[in-house]
Amino acid sequence: MFPWAANTAGLEVSNLEVVYHSVLLVLKGVSLKVPAGGIVALLGPNGAGKTTTLRAIAGMLSVHNGKVTKGSIVWRKQALLGKRSDTVVRSGIAQVMEGRRVFPDLTVEENLLAGAHTVARSSMREGLEGSYARFPVLKDRRKVRAGYLSGGEQQMLAIARALMSRPQMLLMDEPSLGLAPKIVAEVGQLIRKINSEGVGILLVEQNAALALALASYGYVMENGRIVLDGPAENLRDDPDVQEFYLGMEREGQRSYREVKHYRRRKRWLA
Repeated sequence: MFPWAANTAGLEVSNLEVVYHSVLLVLKGVSLKVPAGGIVALLGPNGAGKTTTLRAIAGMLSVHNGKVTKGSIVWRKQALLGKRSDTVVRSGIAQVMEGRRVFPDLTVEENLLAGAHTVARSSMREGLEGSYARFPVLKDRRKVRAGYLSGGEQQMLAIARALMSRPQMLLMDEPSLGLAPKIVAEVGQLIRKINSEGVGILLVEQNAALALALASYGYVMENGRIVLDGPAENLRDDPDVQEFYLGMEREGQRSYREVKHYRRRKRWLA
């Protein structure tokens, strides 16, 4: 158990709108909840607004010329809107960004210490020891520059670096992207392990099968809107989710990989 992660309130995003460059409306009234200690999946195609949702929560929109124009983000019963990214991290939310984004010219240990900049110096050594216990391969390579690690090792480093800030909630953006199937399975097991120790997770994944196997609840996003949500097992059984996100063929229709243009059920956009 991560001792800092117990008994925290959840994350609630309500009616969120986000504009880039003052003209491009990307999020159009997005609402979702992540209960304390839960795993919630956010699914959808490229360009749907998933990463923008994470940026809004993490306080990273300004870096990308984005701004929240409507709505609220509440974490542990406190408003996050307008908070700087370092303040968000101190509040207990850490992000594992798409593409891993490790510092390639820094060693593994230096990358880990960079993730601990918001915690007391006395906690850094404890964090390192915990990271090395959880990721033995990182201990073995702690003096190696991160740019020389394999893709799977870099993903483990990115997750371990986020955990150095002692979060109660992880925002994970495409953690399986570009990894071999065996490594994807290992990342899935790692996500389960982290969650079992008390850390809540909002999981953005195009690998819908993985995401719905890990999560208890899921949201499907299209064109900046949540168009479907429900318990993960219900989404796995939904015919449209099966066809368009799980690649399962319905009788007389083509599989997801062959479909370039398709229509959603009217209820999705109602």
